[in-house]
Amino acid sequence: MVLRNGMALFFAPEPAGLRESSRRSKRSVDLRKTVDDCSHSEGVPALFWHPSRVRNNLPLSTGGLRYASTPGYYLRLRRGVSTLLFALFLGCSAQISAQQIGNPTTQQGVTPPRGLYAIRNARIVTVSGPEIENGTIVIRDGKIEALGTNVNIPSGAQTIDAKGLSVYPGMIDAGTSLGLVEVGQGAPGTVDTAEVGELNPNSKAIIAINPHSAHLAVTRVDGITSAVTLPVGGLISGQAAIINLVGTAPLEMAVVPYAALVINYPRIGNRVGEFGGEQQQPGNLTETLATSARQVEQIRKMLKDGEAYGRAHDAYAKDKTLPRPDQNVVLEALVPYVRGERPVIFRADRESEMRGAIRFAEELKLKPIILGGDDAWKIAGLLKEKNVPVILSGILDLPTREDDFYDVLYENAAKLQQAGVRFCISSGDNGANVRNLPYYAGMAAAFGLPKADALKAVTLYPAQIMDVGDRMGSIEVGKMANLVVTDGDLLETRTIVRHLFIDGREVKLTSRHTDLYDAFKNRK
Repeated sequence: MVLRNGMALFFAPEPAGLRESSRRSKRSVDLRKTVDDCSHSEGVPALFWHPSRVRNNLPLSTGGLRYASTPGYYLRLRRGVSTLLFALFLGCSAQISAQQIGNPTTQQGVTPPRGLYAIRNARIVTVSGPEIENGTIVIRDGKIEALGTNVNIPSGAQTIDAKGLSVYPGMIDAGTSLGLVEVGQGAPGTVDTAEVGELNPNSKAIIAINPHSAHLAVTRVDGITSAVTLPVGGLISGQAAIINLVGTAPLEMAVVPYAALVINYPRIGNRVGEFGGEQQQPGNLTETLATSARQVEQIRKMLKDGEAYGRAHDAYAKDKTLPRPDQNVVLEALVPYVRGERPVIFRADRESEMRGAIRFAEELKLKPIILGGDDAWKIAGLLKEKNVPVILSGILDLPTREDDFYDVLYENAAKLQQAGVRFCISSGDNGANVRNLPYYAGMAAAFGLPKADALKAVTLYPAQIMDVGDRMGSIEVGKMANLVVTDGDLLETRTIVRHLFIDGREVKLTSRHTDLYDAFKNRK
């Protein structure tokens, strides 16, 4: 039995013959009254689907369906298997409505429309400028149209009285795999983070994003409105995408579909002695260094091939008398990155790896971003000198080494801020815990990072690092209306989000968590 288009649909074995038989088995079961009761009590039309329609590859239509309440129509189930199906039906049919937790059709199946809104009497935390008390924000066509204390509210605008509430720009997590993973352990069919092989620059995260992932709604109701979702695995993982956390199709969610190339910079040495990590036996140092050097050379060769590919096609575009270069989707994907038009994200945590990534990027004239950066405070001077931004993803992690101070990662952001290094804070999670992003910033603020910078580290700074600071990350006229209305400080655990706007669309504050709460809150 399944639900299809609002109807209770029963898959039943086809009788040996549809003709009436004078020999009626004692095991034959007349389902007419039972199904009629189900239809009338549950408000669901009950239909039977004949397997012959499937066997003959015929389309599902009224010709293959029989209303169980049709006079004179009886369906007989025979033998043990049929009896078992009937028992399951009796046990489950009465619970059909109760077991439907949430309503994905109304919750996620339709993108809410953009509208004309006015949020008034609010404390507006612009992030990029001074706070505005008792201010008004006008939203039209997905953007912030007006902002200030003396703003005329357009006629027809839906007004939200935010007296006693605060308005913040939506938070941005710049280091996730959100939408690429649903159940990380035990359901491999819901994991689409990596491709086979080591070098996959043509792999695009935007293609694999699941717009109906339960993690999206769970994340956005905590005030995270956008994310950079990255592929993982191999040496060159693929291309990351910047997405808004609302929409019914990946490209509808996309802010920048191809935002950055992701490279896992080869680790130099193993992780022996890391506090809280997997303990490994020391390996052969010479062999380890040789492996790392060989992997770096693989990446270098691939990027240089991409640069040569781009030059060859440019030359052919100018002079058609030249031999036409072959098309190569792998190398073609590299062209905007090797030319410095888009950033390259290097996953690196340890000091030696980050130094190597910076030298590598300088050699090939790339536009580098460090993701991870646990040891970034050790090379703050170099990061500042080379103007290399860092996406910190380990704020709440255990110390990297056994002899590190307990707060070494808590203080990482504060030390980078004091050194003048561009940085932002990320959860580094693949989906389920991206919702905890404000608490990462809150922890950094508790360990020396100025409160204003902690807020910017999850709003304006990630937008600037990912080259979309002119479109999002702060509350300014003309920017995307990604706004969070709260009853307290955005980085406080006790704060509740009261209203949420993404791309100028008011989004319902419902998620899998709220659905489960509503389903079981009255349970005795």
